[in-house]
Amino acid sequence: MDLFQKCVEFTRADDVKALGLYPYFRPVEENEGPVVMLEGRRVIMAGSNNYLGLTSHPAVKKAAIDAIERFGTGCSGSRYLTGTINLHVELEERLAAYLGYESVLLFSTGYQTALGVISGLVNKGDYVISDKENHACIISGCMLAKGAFAEFVRYKHNDMEDLEKVLQRIPDHAGKLIVTDGVFSVSGELVRLPEMVALAEKYGARILVDDAHATGVVGVGGRGTASHYGLVDRTDMTMGTFSKTFASLGGFVAGPERVINYLKHHSPALIFSASPTPASVAAALAALDILERQPELITKLIDNADYMRKGFADLGFRVIDSRTGIVPVVLGDVDRTLLMWRKLYDNGVFVNAFVPPGVPPNLSMLRTSYMASHEREHLDAILDIFARVGRDLGLIS
Repeated sequence: MDLFQKCVEFTRADDVKALGLYPYFRPVEENEGPVVMLEGRRVIMAGSNNYLGLTSHPAVKKAAIDAIERFGTGCSGSRYLTGTINLHVELEERLAAYLGYESVLLFSTGYQTALGVISGLVNKGDYVISDKENHACIISGCMLAKGAFAEFVRYKHNDMEDLEKVLQRIPDHAGKLIVTDGVFSVSGELVRLPEMVALAEKYGARILVDDAHATGVVGVGGRGTASHYGLVDRTDMTMGTFSKTFASLGGFVAGPERVINYLKHHSPALIFSASPTPASVAAALAALDILERQPELITKLIDNADYMRKGFADLGFRVIDSRTGIVPVVLGDVDRTLLMWRKLYDNGVFVNAFVPPGVPPNLSMLRTSYMASHEREHLDAILDIFARVGRDLGLIS
């Protein structure tokens, strides 16, 4: 069979586009944070991961511009060779101090961080153990390790009893890495880290927590999941991204100095990729400055999300409860989810439609997420539009 035949036969996206219900790849023409310009009109953004609203902060933008003036637009090499500038080192040192770890290593994207850390650490004969609902970057990292003859096993979502059953089946002599989202990106749930840490210590495993949706959102001063539980000293490694709270692009892993040093010399994703651009690193540094000086932004973010969780529930929508900036409204049915997405968009609100295979069957949802820059007028407008559309579609009374 021709390799391209499956591409020709894939028409699901075209069918949805023909119905006017396609919610993806919509180009943003202007971005002011809570309000964006889409297709020539202003729309309230309730689907961004710009949690602290820093992508348009004057200090963040100026830092990126100044870095371009000083270093140019790119580094023209990998971190391993000619691609390291002093801004990379400064950000690594600042993040290590902020997060409470010995050392930090930057990668060019958050996705690449998971690939580089998991495949760099987990080798032939080792085991990588993953939550079944971990982000796709973690699964890709696990599959890459499996391709190098490591063992890849999964446990039921956030189920520590099932995790222990998995750990009991692994030979004592094998190296073991448990990988989990800190805040699960679809539901906004927090991992049950205290129980996980106890199991890791009992069975001689190490832990890697992906804090993409946790850094700057949960924990003391936004220091993430381990900080939230008071377990920084017992959580081996934390990785994250700059594309959310840090208003930029790139990723990082924090952990023991010896482990970070090993990854510098054994992670192909780091060694053979161009380094993060000067503007990206400078923007992340400026965002970290603001985060450390203004922790009240985190309080406002969570207050906004809590207000919306209660508001949706009071209207009669099914909401997955959490303590993060993610507020999913579960509708269950794919067609109903896409139709409601379109009607919300037509009425001036942009949210994210999550349908299988991105979510389990019967869990199609509109995942909303909030920013510290959302004001009450934005939130009330979103609730009002959800109420009107929900009633029109017979989803609430």
